[in-house]
Amino acid sequence: MFLYLSKLIPLFFYPLGLSCVVLIVAFLTVGRRPRTAAFCIAFALILLLGTSNGWVSRYLVRSLEWQNTPSQLPNAEAIVVLGGATRSALLPRPTVDLQESGDRVIYAAQLYRQKKAPLLILSGGRIEWFGKGTPESEDMATILTSIGIPKEALIQEPDSLNTYQNAVNVRKILEQRNIKRVLLVTSAIHMPRSLLIFQKQNIDVIAAPTDFLVSTGELGELTSTPKAAILNLLPDTSYIDQFTSALKEYIGIVIYRLRGWL
Repeated sequence: MFLYLSKLIPLFFYPLGLSCVVLIVAFLTVGRRPRTAAFCIAFALILLLGTSNGWVSRYLVRSLEWQNTPSQLPNAEAIVVLGGATRSALLPRPTVDLQESGDRVIYAAQLYRQKKAPLLILSGGRIEWFGKGTPESEDMATILTSIGIPKEALIQEPDSLNTYQNAVNVRKILEQRNIKRVLLVTSAIHMPRSLLIFQKQNIDVIAAPTDFLVSTGELGELTSTPKAAILNLLPDTSYIDQFTSALKEYIGIVIYRLRGWL
């Protein structure tokens, strides 16, 4: 039940969900309390305009992503790759697809080929009410073996359904194999929360973020020319998506801290 509520309740705090709630209130009060309805409409409009422009979304995303900027990574005993990067091979897909966060899988393969670690631990199950399919760990294994990573280098953890379970289940694998230090591969925006959760499990973990949404190039675009600055103020669905992703992480940090998971 907690897993379901943790996915459902935050939707009403994200810009799109909150705007819908406020607009429903406006619709219900427009006849009896026109001022309340007008306030709700104005609030929804300001919220959508404020969270769908490049200035707000990029700086919010940067506040998370740039906490763990890439550096020369040391060698470790294993590379842990978190799920959330694949779509199962269900018709009409001919094979497993990579999502936007699929950089996690490719980056993990690159680190393996750089001999940063001899093992890849693939962690991720599949929430049944989020669509059918094979566990994300299996999907990641399919991609990795298809690009030449040996099957014997892969360890699958197919049961975890959130980041906390990722950490708990991976810790059990590390203890069984007497693995002390790991590189953690996940999207840069997800790394701050993931790192805290893994550290809470007393895992010697080194951040190896990838899938950066905001680089110095994107940030510099905001002020490169007056035209670019104005264009980035205009509503864009990609910006509201980025804002929501960042807000999701901040909400997750609060909820996980209240649960004692980080």
